[in-house]
Amino acid sequence: MELANMTDLMAKPTSLLSNCTVDTSYRFTFYQVSYSVIFLLGLATNSLAVRRLCFSPCTMNSTAIYMVSLSTADLFFVVSLPLRIYYYHQKARASSWTPGAAYCQVTFVVKYISLYGGIFFLVCIAVDRYFAVVHPLASTLRRLRVARVVSGGIWCLVLGLSVGLPLLRLAAAHQSQPCLLDPSSRRHRTAILVALGLVLGAFLLPALLLLYSYCRVLRVLRRPRRRCRGRRRTLRVIYCVLGVFLLCFLPYHVNLLGFTLTHMGLLPHCGLAKVTKAVHPVVLSLASFNCCLNPLVYYFSSSLVHREAASGGGSGSQ
Repeated sequence: MELANMTDLMAKPTSLLSNCTVDTSYRFTFYQVSYSVIFLLGLATNSLAVRRLCFSPCTMNSTAIYMVSLSTADLFFVVSLPLRIYYYHQKARASSWTPGAAYCQVTFVVKYISLYGGIFFLVCIAVDRYFAVVHPLASTLRRLRVARVVSGGIWCLVLGLSVGLPLLRLAAAHQSQPCLLDPSSRRHRTAILVALGLVLGAFLLPALLLLYSYCRVLRVLRRPRRRCRGRRRTLRVIYCVLGVFLLCFLPYHVNLLGFTLTHMGLLPHCGLAKVTKAVHPVVLSLASFNCCLNPLVYYFSSSLVHREAASGGGSGSQ
């Protein structure tokens, strides 16, 4: 059982796929190693990014506000990793230790805060670049006050989603097995499908908004008359955000959909069930690794943030 993922709500496969098994015993050691690397690297890079952004008020603008929120969401996840590492260490030793409901609740909440906080704030950076390049005269939408309000609203949305999904799971689960759901149960199937819809919606809608924003930005930057001084910096930010978004989140959600549908018997395909289950630990760790890659967004855009702050772009508070 992987406590960090909605697919791990399932206690057993349906009868249609009962013979479609694949050995994933490697996952316990794999998670210990990958989460240890993510913990050390993510803690160092995100702490440095938050420190430099928060203690450099002269560089604070709308882009920096979203970057601080992005790094903060990543730190939520990073500080929870020792609990996960301990859990997988116990499972690798074939320990009989079973996590309680509170443990499941906390690990799910923190995981979703990082995952969807990362998605939403990357989209905020994309939209911020959209207004900076496509509608540079709409400075009101890039003021500090507006950025703080938007950031606060995103935090409320992320916390609502992060708390709501575990509560949905907990309401359907048995008290004796608070971390597991049985996809053969009608009540549990409903909870799983509702959670799947929320998770996919929380990925697809931001993905469409991000792609639209950056397509419009790239179209403007390709015009000969719009080859401004910050063009190269803006392109670096675009490619970095798109790279992190597609590399970390797309494989995870595609595999999530296939895993859930096959293991619930809605898509009875034995080969797909084996593949999605086998690669699940890899794509889950890749999604978690976004908290180490997100500081690259700050690195590639730091000069852009300093330049805009110095010129007063997007830094008005009124």
